[in-house]
Amino acid sequence: MNADAVAGAMPGARSGDADVFRLAVSQALAGANSAVVYATGAIVGNTLAPSPALATLPISIFVVGMAACTLPAGAVARRHGRRAAFLTGTGCGVLTGLLAALAVVLGSFWLFCAATFFGGAYAAVVLSFRFAAADCVPAARRPRALSAVMAGGVFAGVIGPQLVTYTMDLWQPYLFAATYLAQAAVAAVSALVLLGVRVPMPTAAELAGGRPLGAVVRQPRFVTAVICGVVSYTLMNFIMTAAPLAMRLCGLSQESSNLGLQWHIIAMYGPGFFTGRLITRFGAPRVVTAGLALTAASAAIGLTGVDVAHFWLTLVLLGLGWNFGFTGASALVLECHRPEERTRVQSLNDFLVFGTMAVGSFSSGGLLTAYGWNTVLWVSFVPLAVAAAALAVAGSSRAGHTVG
Repeated sequence: MNADAVAGAMPGARSGDADVFRLAVSQALAGANSAVVYATGAIVGNTLAPSPALATLPISIFVVGMAACTLPAGAVARRHGRRAAFLTGTGCGVLTGLLAALAVVLGSFWLFCAATFFGGAYAAVVLSFRFAAADCVPAARRPRALSAVMAGGVFAGVIGPQLVTYTMDLWQPYLFAATYLAQAAVAAVSALVLLGVRVPMPTAAELAGGRPLGAVVRQPRFVTAVICGVVSYTLMNFIMTAAPLAMRLCGLSQESSNLGLQWHIIAMYGPGFFTGRLITRFGAPRVVTAGLALTAASAAIGLTGVDVAHFWLTLVLLGLGWNFGFTGASALVLECHRPEERTRVQSLNDFLVFGTMAVGSFSSGGLLTAYGWNTVLWVSFVPLAVAAAALAVAGSSRAGHTVG
């Protein structure tokens, strides 16, 4: 992606094209940091943990960090501007890599968990990039700006897994120690890119707060947006957390796991080049529906076998489903708040998404080790049915309102 491409996707933006481009680049770099955690977290956890059942705990702690830091990050953005929140987040990203490398060298499982918590804090800030991009452009272009930043993450699908592949054995006998140092360097580069971002500062009205959050939360569209966002992100994390360890338990190589994760992340962010246009043309609810269907197809494919091809196709479809489901749900959130309420409502939405996602992440490792990969996949159909029902009810309510 280049600046001209971003600008072409959003003509008429009030000189926000360069900011959207920087946010897309930073999304790619930060996504690489998350990819490193997902590619290595369960494996390092399995090596360092006092019990095999705790193997995926570091990734679950990563998700807890996302949930715990979402509201504080929103408060920083509301009081001091989004750029202050961005730089705080990248600082946490640097700390993640340094602490993780130290944990591997010392053989400390709990220090490694602390490192992934800071990684989650970084990821929580990064996910606000999509809403920041929407602040930089006129209202009619917001779905495209949001989608364009998400598309920047496609490069994370290459950078992150390849970073693991080429650095994991550089510091013998400490597997992945060099990878985590490289991860810290990538976060530092992201901070330099973000220094050039000029997101509008909070207005006096925004600082005043707007409507009570309860009034926003009671909106049927907001409830639907949260449910769909929760299900899309939780299932993506639920299945992806277990996949690398499941591949290893099935006798597949680390390189195969890295490549599977690479194509998964590319599938997560690649549709961002056109998801915004799909939302503009067909509406967010239809795009979310497509995402849920792709996630269901992902689980179904995973149930048919445990060869490399089955895992890879499962991860690719899972990534596509996440993009349509989560981007569509994020677009619905933009319709639920007034300008002065944006940081509070957006951070509340993300808190609800990541808080629920933490539950799925914690249960993923236990289900995998106790009951196997197929159980992880079967369980995923339950929340999918809940999200589909929420969309159907919301659609019926809108139709009835129109007729009335």
